[in-house]
Amino acid sequence: MSARHTSAAMLVVVAAVVQQLGAALAVTIFPTVGAVGIVASRFLVASVVLCILVRPRVRALSRRHWLTVVGLAVTMTSLSLLFYSASGRIPLGVAVTIEVCGPLVLSVVTSNRRSAWLWALMAFTGIVALAAAAGNLGDGRLPGYLFAAGAATAWAAYIMASSVAGPLFPGLDALAIATTLGALVMVPVAAVSGTAHATDSWPVLGTVIVVAFASTVIPHSMELVSLRRLPPSTFAVLTCLSPVFATVIGWLALGQQLSTIHYLAIALVTTASVGAVAHSPRRGTPSTGPPPNE
Repeated sequence: MSARHTSAAMLVVVAAVVQQLGAALAVTIFPTVGAVGIVASRFLVASVVLCILVRPRVRALSRRHWLTVVGLAVTMTSLSLLFYSASGRIPLGVAVTIEVCGPLVLSVVTSNRRSAWLWALMAFTGIVALAAAAGNLGDGRLPGYLFAAGAATAWAAYIMASSVAGPLFPGLDALAIATTLGALVMVPVAAVSGTAHATDSWPVLGTVIVVAFASTVIPHSMELVSLRRLPPSTFAVLTCLSPVFATVIGWLALGQQLSTIHYLAIALVTTASVGAVAHSPRRGTPSTGPPPNE
């Protein structure tokens, strides 16, 4: 690998770490703000920044453009709500591991290779191991696992929506418009639910702003730069390591201790994700890039 590719690969790793740090920060304010408040505040800040930087053109959009970007906004918003609802209830590494199964299954289903199902079997084994490690779910963790499964489904839907939006919109226009639409929906919901008042505290408001930048603006900017230097296949493989980064950051930043079975399960799912991406056909396989949620 050339020096140019090495620096780009390191940029992808840094982007993933920053994104997981943002997710860890969100976990710290989850009891105060809740998933609705986190998503509303994050989308609001991110939409303002993206619209200033991107300046998307909305006047020339056709009905097809609007339907596409609305679908993208729905999947983005659902993905964020479900992920934050999960990570507030179960360890961050576990939530991300379950979430990454969404694009993995999508990659396997859309592949014409029978060997792809071996990676699906490996991932399924990892999920079964996670379920076994969970033990008794009567202590309120069951909703967390269900939310994570929902996030996996939403991520797969987001990949399909973004694959449609990509050719229709230049640059980051689709992301900027979809984030703005998400903010227009979530901010009133947060206001009605009362979670918006939790950001009256300066420490909480500051944390929300940092989460917005760490979850969206900074990592996506880094990823755009790296994609200009790295082959898409290499980029996809590196992003499949998200469960590992989430597990380490959950341990270091949040003190989330996992069992040996947890680590084994995370290793199985991560290996399956990398294997599915590395052995996928060059054409016709949806991208398994990072979700715009954490």
